[in-house]
Amino acid sequence: MALEFPPPGLPGQPLGWPGRLNQYFINPQTHIRPEVSMINLELSENMVNLQKNIKMVAKSMFRPISRKYDQAEHEYPKELDVFRGAPLFSRSGKKKDPAKSSSDQGKSGPNLGQILSVEAMCWGDCGLLMSIPNAGVGNAALVAVATDEQMAKWGHMWIAFANTESGAGSDAGSIQTTADLDGDEWVLNGEKIFVTCADRCDAVVVWATLDKAVGKAGIKPFLVEKGNPGMKLEHLENKCGLRASDTGTFVFTNCRIPQENLLGDPEIKQTSEGFKGVMKTFDMTRPMVASMANGLASASLGLLKEKMAENGMHPDYHAAPNSLSATEKEFMLMEANLEAMRLLTYKAAWMADNDQPNNVEASMAKAKSGRTATIIAQKCCELLGPLGFTTKELAEKWMRDVKIMDIFEGTGQIQHLIIARHILKLSSKELK
Repeated sequence: MALEFPPPGLPGQPLGWPGRLNQYFINPQTHIRPEVSMINLELSENMVNLQKNIKMVAKSMFRPISRKYDQAEHEYPKELDVFRGAPLFSRSGKKKDPAKSSSDQGKSGPNLGQILSVEAMCWGDCGLLMSIPNAGVGNAALVAVATDEQMAKWGHMWIAFANTESGAGSDAGSIQTTADLDGDEWVLNGEKIFVTCADRCDAVVVWATLDKAVGKAGIKPFLVEKGNPGMKLEHLENKCGLRASDTGTFVFTNCRIPQENLLGDPEIKQTSEGFKGVMKTFDMTRPMVASMANGLASASLGLLKEKMAENGMHPDYHAAPNSLSATEKEFMLMEANLEAMRLLTYKAAWMADNDQPNNVEASMAKAKSGRTATIIAQKCCELLGPLGFTTKELAEKWMRDVKIMDIFEGTGQIQHLIIARHILKLSSKELK
């Protein structure tokens, strides 16, 4: 399917809150980026085969051990060792050649491939996907902000992402962990909570501020290897969902790391680039979270459809709405929502593959999928009746797992703020 942008619009509306909204909805030319000429969301044969093959792995490898590691929280799934050395995140490659023919533009690439892979694996088990070695969120951060030399040095590691603090969750600009330069070493002090893969990782990307007085501009990423003096894994969390994935708290007390462990541009005067690294990481991982939610929603709908068929209920997509049962109507509505979630997610990935800024689209995908997948999983449990609330099926587990998708990597409310700021052309100070 191909969607052409920008579509023809009507004359612009006066500014102000109503005018800005009208300008967005009535005249799309005012907000669509001019460089986005064609969005091709049609999956190639290779993409379709990739998704099918990975779903077979998810079915044969993840589903059989899903309940085991849900019950054995904090126990590392040794079955995942087969994935070591195959990182989930990678750089898309060289910058585009301006002389490249137009026929080479607008094609799918590694980001969309990753999205399809993640959805298929989360259809099997999302917690196990998040426990795959070398697939930590910190690996995405390394790809987003590290130099080529740093990628070569640390790219083989399993890296966690330490951003959240007790007073700085979705508001990443409020980070209080400090980094002070002492000679040729950085000294880190602070606490990071809800760190995924905290116990299993080899290293952690820690976001810390060089100067609290300058706010977001002072935030920089540092790589700290496990076992470094002054770095302590304080405790692991006991969670409602994603129990196969470990989550913990790190405390840094006068933790010294080499000066070259500051990721990206070593020129510390360029503090304005630091916080952009956080956001660039989120632009990569938010579509990933959306695809995780899509996988869980797909699993829930698949089970519901299977049980409906066992009871002689086969949705007729050609029937008049009034001739459908309430269950069939609910099922079709959830299917339609899942398709919308996928298209938003694919669009964000496609834009990344084609070097288009996708921060707003990443937030749209994450906001839609995170919230709607939660509703779908819960509704499927309701329609399944007792089967939806017993451990005979995985439906109740999927409902527990999916809830976090609307929370981590920026809550749904934060995504709505990001989208609204873009639509209304307001800064974070103007719209909070």
